[in-house]
Amino acid sequence: MANNLQAKKRIRQIEKRTARNKDRVSRIRTYVRGVERAIESGDKAAAETAYNAAMPEMHRGVTKGVMHRNTVARKLSRLSARIKAL
Repeated sequence: MANNLQAKKRIRQIEKRTARNKDRVSRIRTYVRGVERAIESGDKAAAETAYNAAMPEMHRGVTKGVMHRNTVARKLSRLSARIKAL
């Protein structure tokens, strides 16, 4: 257990940061799910609009350090390929 003020403060900061990161990852997953639902329905226009909404959110996750750059690039590439195949 933390004994000094600095360690207690760090624990508080970590809790806030963890909650913020969980929210961000959850938001990204929600956007990706929306794209996948649009792809499954077969509606190319809806899939493209959902993809265009998800893309900046995923890139924001990279800049905030929540997701790795290559992971986001791979996921976006695969979603884009699935949309083009419609």
